[in-house]
Amino acid sequence: MTKFTTLEQHASYGIGLQMGQQLADNPFDGLDILAVAAGLAAAFQGDEPEVTEQQIREAFAVITQRMEAQQAEQAKELAAAGEAFLAENAKKPGITVTDSGLQYEVLVQGDGEKPTRASTVRTHYHGTLIDGTVFDSSYNRGQPAEFPVSGVIAGWTEALQLMPVGTKLRLYIPHQLAYGERGAGGKIGPFSALIFDVELLDIIG
Repeated sequence: MTKFTTLEQHASYGIGLQMGQQLADNPFDGLDILAVAAGLAAAFQGDEPEVTEQQIREAFAVITQRMEAQQAEQAKELAAAGEAFLAENAKKPGITVTDSGLQYEVLVQGDGEKPTRASTVRTHYHGTLIDGTVFDSSYNRGQPAEFPVSGVIAGWTEALQLMPVGTKLRLYIPHQLAYGERGAGGKIGPFSALIFDVELLDIIG
């Protein structure tokens, strides 16, 4: 039986849940939820803090340095994994490697017009990380995507200009031609190599 019975308690508990979920989404090693609750109560009630501002600033600085070091190490691992994958992939039959480092294989060869950098195109695509994790797919949405050739990641911009309408390529894109050291969204980490199946349906402008 819950000990929170009133409307106000339910709303208060909900606020705590939201704060807890935010902390869980971006925690640091050693985060102490009881200390978080004590600090929250002290601030709300106007009590004298048990930890000085100087101690808090110093703790934040150390924790931030630790997290940045962890992120840098993870980024190195991602970059190394992507580079190793691409190096092996380049040896496979049917793989073409361009001067920029973009790799592709032809799944379907079309015979239509090729877009230019100034074109707007309609495509279907399916994007995964090198471990197979799907991060975006117009096929899954059932809706083609339209965009300027110059308005996408560099690997796409290069590849689209090689594709006559009706062509379908599988692209293997190094991080420097994708989202680089920042990554994108929650699924594409920094220095991630990406794989896309891209089908050029039409040039619409």
